[in-house]
Amino acid sequence: MSDLVVVLPGILGSTLKDKDGMVWEVSGRAALKAVFTLGRSLHRLKLPAGIGDEHPQDGIEPVALMSDLHVIPGIWTPLKGYDRVAKRLNSLGYTVEKGNLLLFAYDWRLSNRYNGALLARRVDEMLDRLGPDAKVSFVCHSMGGLVARWCIEQCGMAERTGKLITMGTPYRGAASALEQLVNGVRKGLGPLAIDLTDFARSLPSLHQLLPEYACIQSATGLVRTTETTLPELDTKMVADAMAFHGALTDSFADQTYAILGGKQPTATTAHIADGKVTCYRDYEGEELYGDATVPMVGAARKGLTLSSNTLHRVVEQHTSLQDNSAVLDMVESFLTSKTIIPKNVTATEPQVIVPDLALAGEDLEVTVELKDTTARALKVALLDENGKQVESRSPAISESMTIKFDRMTPGAYYVQVSGISVGAPVVPVTSAVLVMDCPEV
Repeated sequence: MSDLVVVLPGILGSTLKDKDGMVWEVSGRAALKAVFTLGRSLHRLKLPAGIGDEHPQDGIEPVALMSDLHVIPGIWTPLKGYDRVAKRLNSLGYTVEKGNLLLFAYDWRLSNRYNGALLARRVDEMLDRLGPDAKVSFVCHSMGGLVARWCIEQCGMAERTGKLITMGTPYRGAASALEQLVNGVRKGLGPLAIDLTDFARSLPSLHQLLPEYACIQSATGLVRTTETTLPELDTKMVADAMAFHGALTDSFADQTYAILGGKQPTATTAHIADGKVTCYRDYEGEELYGDATVPMVGAARKGLTLSSNTLHRVVEQHTSLQDNSAVLDMVESFLTSKTIIPKNVTATEPQVIVPDLALAGEDLEVTVELKDTTARALKVALLDENGKQVESRSPAISESMTIKFDRMTPGAYYVQVSGISVGAPVVPVTSAVLVMDCPEV
């Protein structure tokens, strides 16, 4: 098992505070009411222009992972909290108190580069306390997987990382982020409606959720965000977001486990006209689905076919992947699997000599020869013509063994030589024999 497990939530998944108290902890029953007050509270969270990969030094810091439903309407889908993930890991022996579990809260407004570097420093410190050979495994939901990838691939953490497990991570982005950023975010009822557009467009992190794959319809086919003009958006922020994706090399792919939600209607491609984005569910004429937020084509790494057996699918929506029992079972399975290199075992290949015909009432003599006597035990079984075992012998191992079955009765039989137990390194060999009555003279 891993020496350290780190849980990373997705965008919006960490509470935030400043010197005056909590500035982001919308959860549970408060979520609906908060729609009408977000305009005031989010004013403090808006980032300055040109922030790039830096911290704004506005006194806002992350506190903890969200424990309940959390949402900024229109910016990302409502998400369940992370209590069940933590409880499952606790049941495996990973706890904050022991120092082998880190619930990594981060300022989700900021660039994934900034948070990836911060994560690397924090994990390094914890691994040093656990020992020089300690390894970390990351369990990530949604955008948390992008933070972890930057940490692993670009911040020197690959050698100290055992596994990367992601749930609904937009490896190549999501078309819904394009729709939100271009069309703007306006939510509410009548005079109570609020406009979150400026706040949304100030976030480097939300730009880094833009689709990296070709998804925008054009006269020549699907194109990428950098191959066309996106109305209303800062071209430098868009280009920088695509550069973020371009720097991720997938060098850690062999140790990555991607869990994908599927079979849900999901925005996959987009059409831009009159300064607005309209999203569609098909990709080149075929509906590939997704988790209702991250499309299937955005959930797989670059260069990976959607039929790849490295993609682990479950029918679930993005909102609940981290709360889904089947997903948590997968996470547990991936974490607890041990890296075992089987020994180079050469299977024993017995040579079996059985007569084609034998007389009833006489002994059937079977000879088994072994060029390799490393096998610990053999089973020589006599089966009837329906494959039911009649009797068996387990001879002492030698280069040549003679086994006798006493006073055979007429019929068709099989002699099967195999290992004494399932998985024994003995190639099974089966021979047929007919036992006949003694002919009259």
